[in-house]
Amino acid sequence: METVTIDRMGYGAQAVGKLADGKTVFVEGGAPGDVAVVEVVEEKPAFARARIVSLVKPSSDRVPARMDDAASFGASWAHLSYDAQLAAKRGNVCAALTRIGRIDEDRAEKLVQPCVPSKRAWGYRNKLELAAGRDPRGRFLLGFFHEGTHDIVAAASCPLAHDAIAKAPASLRGAIGFAEGSQDLGIYRIGVRHSLRTRELEVALWTKPGAFPRAHVAKTVMSALKATSVVRVLADPGKARKIKGVETLEGRGRWGEELLDMRFETSAPSFFQVNTAQAERLVIEVVEGLGGTMGPEGPEGLDGLLVADLYAGGGTFSVPLALAGADVVAVEAAGTSVRDLRRNADANGVDIDVVGGDAARELPDIGDIDALVVDPPRSGLADGVVESIAAVAPARVAYVSCNPSTWARDAARFEGEGYRLVRAQPVDLFPQTYHVEVVSVFERV
Repeated sequence: METVTIDRMGYGAQAVGKLADGKTVFVEGGAPGDVAVVEVVEEKPAFARARIVSLVKPSSDRVPARMDDAASFGASWAHLSYDAQLAAKRGNVCAALTRIGRIDEDRAEKLVQPCVPSKRAWGYRNKLELAAGRDPRGRFLLGFFHEGTHDIVAAASCPLAHDAIAKAPASLRGAIGFAEGSQDLGIYRIGVRHSLRTRELEVALWTKPGAFPRAHVAKTVMSALKATSVVRVLADPGKARKIKGVETLEGRGRWGEELLDMRFETSAPSFFQVNTAQAERLVIEVVEGLGGTMGPEGPEGLDGLLVADLYAGGGTFSVPLALAGADVVAVEAAGTSVRDLRRNADANGVDIDVVGGDAARELPDIGDIDALVVDPPRSGLADGVVESIAAVAPARVAYVSCNPSTWARDAARFEGEGYRLVRAQPVDLFPQTYHVEVVSVFERV
């Protein structure tokens, strides 16, 4: 054991310090400024992992625990004050830009803006993803995967979620357990979405394909959560989940949300940002990053521009860009999202050229474009996509990322292809966690 001082938060659940021999050590549950006695639990050639045995001097950034077993909810930063979380998130974006993006530290400090705080530090999530299984006695088990494992931790509630769905884990555990009786219905995942604005609440039951007591389960779930929609997603469990069908068991079969006075409908299993108020900030940053403005009547100022929106999803960026006057070509591979995008374009009275397909393959066929938006998955842009974007030569690129590491890698690629990063805006969509979104703008040199 030895005493260490914690220097900073890493991009993950752990804090970072130095051992007496100079080796970097990652400490679970640490906070910047902590002086702690730690025990090394894993030793590697370049780093070590340790746990806190005792705090000699707690950091001034520490706050009292608000939840038990925070790691089960992914809330691994819940022991930090919110100001400290925001500072650490900006610091991680800067660090990724210098370490991975190979951008000078002084320039990175000027480019990366202060992290935009969430209006709600708790109770902000419009969606819960619950893991389902069986306990040792064979009873239905519903909760969250403990971080880094596939162990399901039963939970009565989740303080990160809207009040209307915070207690959904306990409510659904009892309801599904009752509906199942002695029969295993094959439910292995449940998604719950709620809107503070539309008051709509949808429950999506993920099951293996096969016989299912639709009416009985739907009635039980509707009574447990007062849902407006209950759907069943048919897919085999595992990482490579191929959706084999979606059935509406009760209600509308879709979930409605409002974003900057725009209406969006999302079908399971399509993606929608989990923090609606902060998603609005992402939209504003993208519109303004491409030269538009957010006027009193909504987005404006992009008249006549041809804009491509890659990984467009249900149209979170495509719709406001079209409302701002741009001619939008939206590319999306997932079939459910393509249908949502077309529906959302109609609902908001805009024309969008929707292309169903892979971004890298479809981009060369779009032709000359004035600007482009990319919002890729955590893995970032696939090899060759940056080169394909540079080939069609948009004057500006707005890149929205949920992973600073892959974003920084792609930033280096863009700068190698004749673009220059001119702004990076971290936005906190996930308080109490290490996750952060970045909206960045590249300009063609």
